[in-house]
Amino acid sequence: MRSHYCGDLRSANIDETVTLCGWVDRRRDHGGVIFLDLRDRAGIVQVVFDPDTEEHFERADKVRSEYVLKVTGRVRARSEATVNPAMATGEIEVLGKQLEILNSAETPPFQLDEYTAVGEDVRLKYRYMDLRRHEMQERLIMRSRITSAVRNFLDAEGFLDIETPVLTRATPEGARDYLVPSRTHPGQFFALPQSPQLFKQLLMVSGFDRYYQIARCFRDEDLRADRQPEFTQIDIETAFLDQDAIMEITERMVRQLFGTVLDVDLGDIPHMTYAEAMDRFGSDRPDLRIALELVSLDDLMQQVDFKVFRGPADDLAGRVAALRVPGGATISRKEIDNYTSYVSVFGARGLAWIKVNDLAAGVEGLQSPILKFMPEAVVAEMMQRLGAADGDIIFFGADKVKVVNEALGALRVKVAEDQGLVADGWAPLWVVDFPMFEEDGEGGWTPLHHPFTAPACSVEALEASPGEALSKAYDLVLNGTELGGGSIRIHDQSMQQAVLRILGIDDEEAREKFGFLLDALKYGAPPHGGLAFGLDRIVMLMTGAQSIRDVIAFPKTQTAACVMTEAPSDVSARQLRELNIRLREKSADGIA
Repeated sequence: MRSHYCGDLRSANIDETVTLCGWVDRRRDHGGVIFLDLRDRAGIVQVVFDPDTEEHFERADKVRSEYVLKVTGRVRARSEATVNPAMATGEIEVLGKQLEILNSAETPPFQLDEYTAVGEDVRLKYRYMDLRRHEMQERLIMRSRITSAVRNFLDAEGFLDIETPVLTRATPEGARDYLVPSRTHPGQFFALPQSPQLFKQLLMVSGFDRYYQIARCFRDEDLRADRQPEFTQIDIETAFLDQDAIMEITERMVRQLFGTVLDVDLGDIPHMTYAEAMDRFGSDRPDLRIALELVSLDDLMQQVDFKVFRGPADDLAGRVAALRVPGGATISRKEIDNYTSYVSVFGARGLAWIKVNDLAAGVEGLQSPILKFMPEAVVAEMMQRLGAADGDIIFFGADKVKVVNEALGALRVKVAEDQGLVADGWAPLWVVDFPMFEEDGEGGWTPLHHPFTAPACSVEALEASPGEALSKAYDLVLNGTELGGGSIRIHDQSMQQAVLRILGIDDEEAREKFGFLLDALKYGAPPHGGLAFGLDRIVMLMTGAQSIRDVIAFPKTQTAACVMTEAPSDVSARQLRELNIRLREKSADGIA
């Protein structure tokens, strides 16, 4: 139906006769000449109709915004006075000769421009309209370019695109699974995969030593800006490569991706251990564009009588740390109170602070309600350790290590954003040497990544000291966002059984849940490992979007619902009977 896309026309097309199809972005009537801005996914071009083409001029007079048109006309140069440098097609216009209205349109539910102030729920309800907006189309076009670039790279490296099942069995973390009832197996359920983890490991056992998949994954959990109930992973697995080799090849992929799509050179990506990241930044995904760092003060606080600091300092599971904010003395008391409320979300019971007004004046030049509890010698040494200067503010965290790290780590980012201390550009980082386990709060252990991650020690050392064991795991972080995580996998049955036992899964339960994997490990499983990148997160970062909902064609809301299709929805009694499911009736108080 068309010869060109609207947005592709340029001065080189002058005097050509073209046929265009698209939507009316705007209509203007200037003294008997009608101007139509015609839009398609490539952009907008101005089409002019004058009374010389009477029939088509009258038709042009009837069209309104979002009408669907087919236009044939001649490309001509705009006059010098009417050139629009803000438009890619701003040097030309199309003199319309024929116009066909392919479909009319009602008034849109909201304006389709980048300045629309309509709420997100309305945008999602009419998502097909929202996706006509230029910025939304640009994001999805870039998403397509990103996936193409990834596929091209992995294909060239000898990886095979292999699909894995979407209907599988529930995982040990079953509360997060989306369950699918089976009609042919009454009372039993499939689960939608949270990742292709076990299947890609089995592919390594099968001899397909380089696998990838742009995989759809599902997780039934609370949402936030970078989470969706269904999301997409760039899933990679390979055999006969060690950790360094896997990191090298995936780093090259990411660097090539940014170079190809954004013309950005990320450079060599530095490595940092998990322990160092937590100590310096309070986070295992630190944003290195922010120069602020945490400084431990445990040894100094063991010299004070102030119990709020002394208690955690003496506790092996506690920590006292400080965060110095250059120029932060201008932060008001109200802002400090707001920061105190902010860190309370992470379990902090307060937020002590010191303002540095005149460092040369000693304690007299400092301002804080906690100074009376500290000897001057301790304060002086603390100022020196922190590199304090006039005009700074220092925030303190004193509690269990986890609370201090999470609270000050989040405060570090919040203050930096508020005070304009986030540098421009890209700051990638590999975080390595993660602990194998963390305490589950009930006297047991839970894996920091997943139970198929290989420990960096022997079975004997792992069972003797689970809390001290490190794993062969690695995460790639960019600007404070985890782009992807991976690990070397366990390929030895005895090690896999040992890990499961530490997690409280006995041999009988292990056989029930993972018998197929344990069996596969007996038949010559090669050393293997991999990594999964969050495609939605990558696109969000590369497009500058604020949420992954803005880079997914049809996302769910934060309540995991689709307001456009009104899903999830009720199903008929007949469907439930066929699935052998009976719903419990709700009582008067709404409880089933």
